[in-house]
Amino acid sequence: MKSGELSFHHPPAFWAGCALLVGGVLSHLPMFLMGRHTGWQMVGMAMDGWMLTGMALIPLGLGLAFHGLMPRLGQMRHVLAGGKHLQFHLADSVALNREHWQVVAVLVVALTVDVMKPATTGFVIPGLTAEYGISTRSAGWLALVALMGTTVGSLLWGRLADVYGRRAAILLSALMFMGTAICGAMPAFGWNLAMCFLMGASAGGLLPITFTLMAEIIPTAHRGWLLVALGGIGTSAGYLAAAAAATWLEPLFSWRALWLLGLPTGALIIFLNRFIPESPRFLSAAGLPHQARAVLARFSGAVPVERDAVAATATALGARTVPSAPGRLLRGPHARIGAGLAMCGIGWGLVTFGFVLWLPVNLVRLGVDASAASALLAQSALLALPGIGVVVWLYHCWSTIKALVAFIALTALALAAFALIDLGGLRSVVATTLATAALLVSSGGVIAMLIPYAAEIYPAHVRGTGAGMIAASSKFGGILGAGLGVLGLFEHIALSALLIALAMAVSGLMLARHGVETRGRRLEDIQRALAIPAL
Repeated sequence: MKSGELSFHHPPAFWAGCALLVGGVLSHLPMFLMGRHTGWQMVGMAMDGWMLTGMALIPLGLGLAFHGLMPRLGQMRHVLAGGKHLQFHLADSVALNREHWQVVAVLVVALTVDVMKPATTGFVIPGLTAEYGISTRSAGWLALVALMGTTVGSLLWGRLADVYGRRAAILLSALMFMGTAICGAMPAFGWNLAMCFLMGASAGGLLPITFTLMAEIIPTAHRGWLLVALGGIGTSAGYLAAAAAATWLEPLFSWRALWLLGLPTGALIIFLNRFIPESPRFLSAAGLPHQARAVLARFSGAVPVERDAVAATATALGARTVPSAPGRLLRGPHARIGAGLAMCGIGWGLVTFGFVLWLPVNLVRLGVDASAASALLAQSALLALPGIGVVVWLYHCWSTIKALVAFIALTALALAAFALIDLGGLRSVVATTLATAALLVSSGGVIAMLIPYAAEIYPAHVRGTGAGMIAASSKFGGILGAGLGVLGLFEHIALSALLIALAMAVSGLMLARHGVETRGRRLEDIQRALAIPAL
């Protein structure tokens, strides 16, 4: 770790905890290797002493490492009540340098690992159902439990990042990845569900914190496009990594190897920890100006000084606008924008984990041949890839809030088109193709901008909580989508399309009315704009 930054409370405790955790995971390998004589099947095996010992070591190691990660809290309790503020504009106005690109590269790796975990679920289910002898519907609980975990993780890790730091939250998530790798050695399906929930919690937590740290590190002129590009590249790389692992490892070691990959991929993030800085804005908000100044000097090339002028702005806004608790998210301008973003997130979850999930079946009902339906979805997904480039350009060069609202509106229109097709007004292969492509491109654009925008609009002391809340809303929408799919809503194409389109349209109107422009604006300037009521 570089000098001047927020250090671990007890580095020996952290590394000892990591060692215990790794040892706990490795102690599951003897039983896994026994499976080489049975085609790597472990179903029905009784847990041996090594495995039981390992299951005890993992939570012990996780707790010890968590204790070691925590900053010295005694130094972090004298802020937000009028202390001096640092000149963040020194780092906001510089060109991208080696330090910035280093952080971007490491966070791309972290996001790739994060996306890879839930993406692996789809490749695991076929082998899992065959080994455990369960139905596909029963195996669907795995995806549902994972979504529940990501929802809880987004909320929990967001708050942890605001209390203990962005860096600590990222590393804790990586440790959870490593510990839940034992999912690949579980002899019973119930244990897989429990571990999948914990794995989902770690994945759901890492996503919003990665964007939060990026927003607080990258210079203003490059913040927007890099945030959106990070999401697009990380998501694509994560799915490609999951597919590659399934192609290479599953034929050799069965589906279990895909879960066991959590150990080396999580360890990779821990190995790169020295390249992950703590956010200077978090350090300043936590009452650690000396450490914040050291990080700013690294990224700006200049030694920033404290100034009272900015502190005077905070005083003018009133003490009620700078509470340390997340209650600020529930009132004022942040609450109105947050409500619009949360509704958008729920709508996106319903589209992705509900409407699109049932789209192959529904395309056949709309008159598209079954084989042609699969090809149509594949072609539409390919069209969505260059769409991310358009999203990056619009977010960076046009307007952040207008670009988000435009893609929300396009999603609502694509859903409305499906309703018209189902009702017979536009039924044709061409119309169905256009509607499918428009839906995949627009919904992909929405999620690419949603969490980056959330990471820009909240103040430093609740930024992780706010971004986590919006990330959780998209996962909650996925849970709703999965539940409504079981109840049969998506068998009614027009009804389901119109209901989701209505939710998306309402969220778009809320954001068009209450959203603020963040393009080219410093994070502190955005907060001043939100704190001053519109005349």
